[in-house]
Amino acid sequence: MSLKVNDVIKSYPGSEFRIQNINLEIEQGMFGLLGRNGAGKTSLMRILTTLLEPSSGQISLYGVEYGNKNNDTLRRMIGYLPQELGLYPELTVYETLDYFGILNKIPARKRKVSITDLLNEVNLFEDRFKKVKHLSGGMKRRVGLAQAMLHNPKMIVVDEPTAGLDPEERIRIRNLLVDFSKKSIVLLSTHIVEDIATTCTDLAILEKGQISYHGTVKQLIAEAEGKVRKATVQSMEELDLIRKKHTVLSNIHLKDGIEVRFISQDEPGFESVIESPNIEDAYILYTGGAVGA
Repeated sequence: MSLKVNDVIKSYPGSEFRIQNINLEIEQGMFGLLGRNGAGKTSLMRILTTLLEPSSGQISLYGVEYGNKNNDTLRRMIGYLPQELGLYPELTVYETLDYFGILNKIPARKRKVSITDLLNEVNLFEDRFKKVKHLSGGMKRRVGLAQAMLHNPKMIVVDEPTAGLDPEERIRIRNLLVDFSKKSIVLLSTHIVEDIATTCTDLAILEKGQISYHGTVKQLIAEAEGKVRKATVQSMEELDLIRKKHTVLSNIHLKDGIEVRFISQDEPGFESVIESPNIEDAYILYTGGAVGA
């Protein structure tokens, strides 16, 4: 069973931007949706969580067709963590999850067991009586994940779950998502390439409302083999010359010069060595990162 998205289009009156011709099939596990800010990721997430109706196309989740008559059924099958989840600051962590459980019509006894289990999973049991206003950003995000999992959904959709978090909290959130994906579809929408690299085997790249790539992380990286190079230059003038012709991925100022990693489709015409690409390199190459960046 899977999420199937066929020829989905979403147009906005008075705007040239639209989601167009989206075709995806996503099985249980982690799936990454990668794209720049403004690429249409959040619009697509809202469509997949029934908060926004597509202009045309068909979507089904585990065989249940999207449409107004099935929205209540679908919402019981979907957990959603938006980029900004509104939480009541005066409620405790436990009260917050209990409130979401009531909204999801989970019976009181089952609600109590589920909340306790999830608080242990997201490492917030010791903080269950702490008010939301006293939580860190990462702790609030973990409360958000817990509410998305509370009704045991078939699919969890998370939008930029690690944005603005410190490295330790980002790792904790990513690990939680991978754990959740063992029993459901987890759709991770982000512009942070590292989050995809460390959690997903399959991904899609969204550009200007369209899917420009759909495949595995390994396949994407393979497309950059032989096209990432490293050179050492002695001055900013030399670095600027490279920037005019190639996409510079990084530059580090060392005692003996400036170490530059850059993308080059052909021999650059000066001394350099081929580097093994990572997913960020491949993403920049695939999306046509601008020369001089």
